[in-house]
Amino acid sequence: MNISKNIGILNALVRITIGLTVLSWSTAKMVKFPWRDSYLFIAICGAMKVAEGIVRFCPVTALFERYQEMDKQTPLSLGDGSENMDVDEVLPYNPS
Repeated sequence: MNISKNIGILNALVRITIGLTVLSWSTAKMVKFPWRDSYLFIAICGAMKVAEGIVRFCPVTALFERYQEMDKQTPLSLGDGSENMDVDEVLPYNPS
């Protein structure tokens, strides 16, 4: 898998800023309440956002772009042997 940059510099700076804010908040809460696992999960999510901003690669954006490319390439298929039907023939008429 080839990992290339898929977010812009401004988006990366916003991700780093928000990620560090969330990370610092959650670690401060973990000091007060170490028995709560939710703060650990939030800290991991904040660290992930910081890493996405530094690397400038977002896996969710990559999956979305890949889905958009696949959606453009594949024709409409219903799976019942009627691949050559037009969309107007499949969908009922709705005047509203």
